[in-house]
Amino acid sequence: MDKKYIIAFDQGTTSTRTILFNQLGEIVAIAQKELTQYYPKSGWVEHNPIEIYEDQKKTFDEVIKKANINPREIAGIGITNQRETTVIWEKDSGKPIYNAIVWLDNRTTEICDELKNKKLEKYINETTGLVIDSYFSATKIKWILDNVAGAREQANAGKLLFGTIDSWLIYKFSKEKNHVTDHTNASRTLCYDIKNLKWDSKILKALDIPKTMMPKVQLSSSYFGTVDYNGIETPIFGVAGDQQASLFGHGGFETGMAKNTYGTGCFMLLNTGDKFIKSKNGLLTTLTASTENTPINYALEGSIFIGGVSIQWLRDKLKIITSAKETEQICNAIPALTDLYFVPAFAGLGAPHWHTKAKGSIYGLTLDIGREQIIKATVEALAYQTKDVLNAMVSDSNQPLKELKVDGGASANNYLMQFQSDILKITVERPKMLEITALGVAFLAGLKAGIWTKKDISKIKKIDKKFMPLMEVHESDKKYEGWQKAVQRTKQDF
Repeated sequence: MDKKYIIAFDQGTTSTRTILFNQLGEIVAIAQKELTQYYPKSGWVEHNPIEIYEDQKKTFDEVIKKANINPREIAGIGITNQRETTVIWEKDSGKPIYNAIVWLDNRTTEICDELKNKKLEKYINETTGLVIDSYFSATKIKWILDNVAGAREQANAGKLLFGTIDSWLIYKFSKEKNHVTDHTNASRTLCYDIKNLKWDSKILKALDIPKTMMPKVQLSSSYFGTVDYNGIETPIFGVAGDQQASLFGHGGFETGMAKNTYGTGCFMLLNTGDKFIKSKNGLLTTLTASTENTPINYALEGSIFIGGVSIQWLRDKLKIITSAKETEQICNAIPALTDLYFVPAFAGLGAPHWHTKAKGSIYGLTLDIGREQIIKATVEALAYQTKDVLNAMVSDSNQPLKELKVDGGASANNYLMQFQSDILKITVERPKMLEITALGVAFLAGLKAGIWTKKDISKIKKIDKKFMPLMEVHESDKKYEGWQKAVQRTKQDF
């Protein structure tokens, strides 16, 4: 039977989805389940790993039935996932010993301080490309081993396994046979040597993490195992963390290409080719999706912790909007803001500031400020944070960007995209396919399955709209200067 389709498992921070693509890179069917968020304490964020696995199975089944296709027509499956989120489970039973600790969680600040006190900042940065922060997986592993009864003893006896969400899903779908991950996810753990491509013994020892817990690392486009659907086995041929999958979906396997994803957080990546560029401006160095023809490339990355989730906050906590779609009309309906800035540091400030103790703040409140103005300031904050990161990238890479490719839910907001172009003073390009993260990992799986070549991928991509700068330069500069002052005050307050 002809292999006509590729499946993407897109396991994100707020939802679990399955998307079916045809050979033209078009969506045939999509199924989604919202993911329950657990907040045991202030600053703690958890997911239930079993719920993630069960929801992934359910959405897979739903997509097959919606599309009314024969599962034998599926050439391969790609998995893209929320990165850094940490699961530890029993090797024999496959049962998690604790909830998944989500990337947003900041409970391991003290463990990070211990690493800094051991003078490991420079070593970790030069080895992993990352900074010491609770954002990454390794300190979450240590926390679980230190705080779950009997976990340390089990780990030392070789009875526990660690994985990011991709590893967890592969392990469960492969009937607990395959304990593997790819280069992109490994590069986000804080304990993977991205120069020599191996788990780093010195960092693991400093955190008291047995190497036996760590998964095998392989190419992002390679064979990871199979998924059984009613007795029909379909190979998993692609795996990549969500941001690297997005970069690949944009065609970002070319050096010099940059993209920004507006999701729960905002994540900008710039492909720097085979050059490991050590950031001087608070950015991370990470690995891009690896294929047989392009094994290892690096990227500079700026991670903004709070992006679209700040719009959710307006909806769920302040209850001043009923849906994210409302924000575009509201932003267009009121005059330009004057000296009003919202710094959404709900989980501290990410790149390029890395200020974990900062809290969200609004500056410039006057009696004429109401609901609409606060909504607009929240939307504009996404663009200002992106400029912070882009400025750092330009400085580190020593190459000015002429264009930024965008995706993610908030990129559908035309007001935001135009404001983004105005503040950056460059072209912002939005693709017709906003599900670019899922498409990116579908491309990785399709390459291995022989469905597509990289030339095919370049032809499949279609542009929806290009936003050009319209704001006067002095006005753009003035607005951004005000933002920088607001950020500085936020950092000083805590």
